[in-house]
Amino acid sequence: MPQFVSARALLRAGTLAAAFAVALPALAQQPAAPLPKPGTPGAPNQPLYGRPDNEAAMKLAPVPAPPIAAAPDKLAADKLKLPKGFNIEVYASGIPDARSLRLGDKGTVFVSNRLQDKVYAIVDKDGKRTVKVIASGLYKPNGLAFHNGTLYIAELSKVSKIEGIEDKLDNPPKPTLIYDNLPKDEAHGWKFIGIGPDNKLYVPVGQPCNACIPSDAHAQIRRMNLDGTGVEVIARGVRNTVGFDWHPVSKELYFTDNGRDWLSEDLPNDELNRITKAGQHFGSPYCLQGNIPDSEFGWGRSCSEFVPPVALMGPHAAALGMRFYTGTMFPAEYRGAILVARHGSWNRSNKFGGDIAVVKLNKDGTVKSVEPFITGFLVDNKYIGRPVDVQPLKDGSLLISDDYDGAVYRVTYGNAKTANR
Repeated sequence: MPQFVSARALLRAGTLAAAFAVALPALAQQPAAPLPKPGTPGAPNQPLYGRPDNEAAMKLAPVPAPPIAAAPDKLAADKLKLPKGFNIEVYASGIPDARSLRLGDKGTVFVSNRLQDKVYAIVDKDGKRTVKVIASGLYKPNGLAFHNGTLYIAELSKVSKIEGIEDKLDNPPKPTLIYDNLPKDEAHGWKFIGIGPDNKLYVPVGQPCNACIPSDAHAQIRRMNLDGTGVEVIARGVRNTVGFDWHPVSKELYFTDNGRDWLSEDLPNDELNRITKAGQHFGSPYCLQGNIPDSEFGWGRSCSEFVPPVALMGPHAAALGMRFYTGTMFPAEYRGAILVARHGSWNRSNKFGGDIAVVKLNKDGTVKSVEPFITGFLVDNKYIGRPVDVQPLKDGSLLISDDYDGAVYRVTYGNAKTANR
C-alpha cells in the first residue's frame, strides 16, 4: 500500500491536490468487484439481482405456478368479479402453464406454455370440448401466431411453423424451423409473437436482465416475412413486451412493456406503448414510464429523447397479453377498446394487478381511461389465479388464460350461451 501511505503523508503536509494526484490513479487500478456468473442466483440476469438488503424486500420473490393444473373444483371462476351483465365460465381446464392464446380459422383455440414444453389445441365440436397436445419437447414455446392455416410457434431462440394444423390435430407433424437468429438469454427470453396487417411476423427480443445496457440484438421488436427473411428492427428501448395488437382502424401497433424491478415499490409503472413509425425508441433502460430517468443509466440522458407511453398500467403490474375488442357481444363502450391481462406483481409488498383491465381510446388513438374490468384473481394479497392472455372469439365472447391454475375461461355478456365445463 505504499501509494496510499504517500497520499496520507501529503494530506498531513496540506498538499491536497498532490494527494489526489497520487491516490486516484491507485484507486482506478484496483480491480472491480466481480459480478456473479450468469445463471447463478446473484447474477444480473436473475430476478433477485439488485434486491435491496432490507427486511421488506427480502420477503419478495417470484410467485411460481403450481407444476400441475388445478382440479376443476378448485378454479377461480366463481370467485371472479365482473361488471353487471357479464358472465364467466370455465372453457377448458387441465392445461398446465396455460399462456398465449390464438384462434384458428376453424375455431380451434391454441394454448402455449412458457415453463413447460407443450402447445395445446382446444377443439369444440358438437357441444363437446377436448384438449389435445399438438407439439411437445419444445423449449419455452410461449409465442403463438396463426395465419392462413399455419400455426407459428416461438421458443426461446427460434420460430417454427406447422402448416395446415387444423386438419392434422390428431396426427400433427413436427414444427418446421423458419428462423433461429435469436439470442438465447433466459432472462426475458420467452416470446409473444403476432402477424400484422402487413402479413409480416413480429417477434420481440427482451432485455436480458433487470436493468442493463442491452446489446444491439436486445430490447427491441423485429419483424420479418413469414418465411423468416427480410428481418428488420421496428422498435428499440423495449424492456420486455409479452403482448401486442394492431389498432383495427389505424393499423398502428400497440404493445405492453414491463418496467424494471427494485427501483421502488411504487415505481416504475408498466407501460402501454404505440408505434407510429418504424425505428422509434421507447426509453429502456434510460428512461422509465416516460418521465423518470433511470437511477443507474439515466445520467446524461433526457426522457424527451424517447417516445413516451400512451398509458401507465400500474406499478409492477406485469401487463401481458392484450387484444383490441372488435366484437359485438359486449356493450358498445368496449368496441375498439383494448383488453389487457395484468398477471400481477411479485416484487411489491402489496400486490397489484391480477386482473383484466380495459383501456378505452379516443378517436385519435390516445388513451381516455384505464379501468379494471375483471378482478378477483388476487385475494388477501395472494393469487388464486394469474391471467396471462386474452383472445376474442368469433361470437364476440372473450377467452382468458390462467397459467397459475392451468385453465382457460370464457367471458360472455347478457344471455349468450355459457361455455361447457
